Amino acid sequence: MPKVTIDGREIEVPAGITVIQACEIAGVEIPRFCYHERLSVAGNCRMCLVEMEVPKSPKPIASCAMPVADKMVIRTDTEAVQKARRGVMEFLLINHPLDCPICDQGGECDLQDQAMAYGFDRSRFRENKRAVPEKYLGPLVKTHMTRCIHCTRCVRFATEVAGVEELGAVYRGEQMEITSYIERALTSELSGNIIDLCPVGALTSKPYAFIARPWELEKTDSIDVHDAVGANIRVDTRGREVLRVLPRVNEEVNEEWLADKSRFAYDGLKRQRLDRCFIRVNGRLTSATWAQAFEAIAQRLSGVAPTRIAAIAGDLVDAEAMYALKGMMTALGSPHMDCRQDGAALDPSVRASYLFNTTIAGIEQADACLLIGTNPRREAPLINARLRKRWLTGSLRVGSVGPELDLTFPVEPLGVGPDTLLQIAAGGHAFASVLSQAKRPMLILGQGALARPDGSAVLKLARDIAERCGLVKPEEGWNGFNVLHTAAARVGGLDLGFVPGPGGLDTAGIIAGAERGEIDAVYLLGADELPTDRLGNAFVIYQGHHGDAGAHRADVILPGAAYTEKDGTYLNTEGRVQRGVAAVFPLGEAREDWTILRALCERLGHRLPYDSIGQLRAALQAEHPHFAELDEIVPADWGSFGREGPLDPAPFRSPIENYYMTDAISRASETMAKCTEVYVLGSQQRTGTHG
Repeated sequence: MPKVTIDGREIEVPAGITVIQACEIAGVEIPRFCYHERLSVAGNCRMCLVEMEVPKSPKPIASCAMPVADKMVIRTDTEAVQKARRGVMEFLLINHPLDCPICDQGGECDLQDQAMAYGFDRSRFRENKRAVPEKYLGPLVKTHMTRCIHCTRCVRFATEVAGVEELGAVYRGEQMEITSYIERALTSELSGNIIDLCPVGALTSKPYAFIARPWELEKTDSIDVHDAVGANIRVDTRGREVLRVLPRVNEEVNEEWLADKSRFAYDGLKRQRLDRCFIRVNGRLTSATWAQAFEAIAQRLSGVAPTRIAAIAGDLVDAEAMYALKGMMTALGSPHMDCRQDGAALDPSVRASYLFNTTIAGIEQADACLLIGTNPRREAPLINARLRKRWLTGSLRVGSVGPELDLTFPVEPLGVGPDTLLQIAAGGHAFASVLSQAKRPMLILGQGALARPDGSAVLKLARDIAERCGLVKPEEGWNGFNVLHTAAARVGGLDLGFVPGPGGLDTAGIIAGAERGEIDAVYLLGADELPTDRLGNAFVIYQGHHGDAGAHRADVILPGAAYTEKDGTYLNTEGRVQRGVAAVFPLGEAREDWTILRALCERLGHRLPYDSIGQLRAALQAEHPHFAELDEIVPADWGSFGREGPLDPAPFRSPIENYYMTDAISRASETMAKCTEVYVLGSQQRTGTHG
């Protein structure tokens, strides 16, 4: 490892890093605008200039672009360096407009901070400032391009991380502009990240424009639930309203990126909300008190056989609520419960059969990948970004069995349905040898392949491929078998055993039983992705936070709390235990889900053995110890799963047709409605497709 002297202090640094990184290791602050540790080096802002004494450089060097060398001597605070920084800052501010008081970046702007630290106290510029017309980048990103300092972070992010080469620079010198070339919206599910990357106010959030200042906001660290990745987020609130959602750094999960739906769907939290109880009287829902709602449920369930009561948990539900609902159903004596709304053939008896065993960070070690019935760009944009990151190294070959994909990296189309999987499993397909010869092969099995009548047989085929092609290597600590979930609650529900008990019915069985009149009561815990019109004459209790499909069919509505309004535990697709934290109070008379279930269960004559969330978590962790391992992954043992059975030759389909509207919150969001109009309906009109 080379030894470098920085400001008279000698340190040892890893080989291959740059001078600016060595300075960070030494604890020396180097100002920068264009440099970002996750993007390629541009070296065009010149704010990071330092002096290099050994080997001698006649002029200051750009520390972001200079690799370290042994016995290098760097000076970061000499008079020449200070003069260079003042000069660079003065040039940057020549054309920058004086609109900090109305700029959304005010208070958290890199240019403001560095102008205070390194700027000049007056301007010598007397000419007219230049003006640049605004650009249209879609319904999410607002532009003020006169403020742009040409750091090109947005261009590099779009090209390198998002994989959409839709931003670039035109013209030269003072006439240079960052633009999308063609006046159209950015077509990336990660476009909002350029707002965070922009060091000035040139790119800001369109939905958040002129709403609040950063010092007005309360900041709460939490977990996103719009997909199963479990991205770490920060929820910014003012009073009782969520005003902004930003990413937090977690290298193992989302790095520092966030998908657009997770970032911008927050406005759905204040629309179509359930804030009080309702009871259906003479076919119409009328408001009621909690006591009246509980009394109506108790009277209706009185005398109903336990085997004629069922429960289904939705996709956004926290583990505490599912544990409480399972406790209530067990106390009532009903075995009919399920957390798999879409009917996916997931085997709860073998944990490795439903986890992303490679882990999200482990993708960066893979050298071959088989996608089965999944479109990661729509189902999990952050996992798609990891796959692209690995592909950029030139070490990942990807094949797909399923729908035609438009990903951000090359994918070999191998087939569309189970017939291709049979060939790969038998070793008769060329991609079977690709997997067998790879050192770290992996497959990703999507819900589009599992949520079919033959899902269990497809699961068995995927296991056969994993075993015969060497995807599972316990001696090397590698498991390349992965299931990509689309629901934040799914892994937690399977771990808790929120599945049919002995003789119990799954989701399809519950719906069919209600349709035939064999199920008299159905408890929907945030379950909206169901054909509620098939529930027949069953008495439906809906507990949730939005007036979505489940609420429209309900006979009694119990208002619950959204994910920003409660403390909850969620397990992401890789089985990582994470905690969400309440940022605001629930609306109106709504309550946290587990408290509703505990109170209702007591009204039904069965007392659950906990009175606080701490006691509930203690009981949960005593029964399932791995729930105590926060932000850790407990490896799952490999086993036998899936069942032999007839295969449907029909092609696999992605479970998500409209990325921007997949749950009750995003369907209530005006911002997501605008995205749907631009990206989904607009795309269908351009291509002439519908559906």
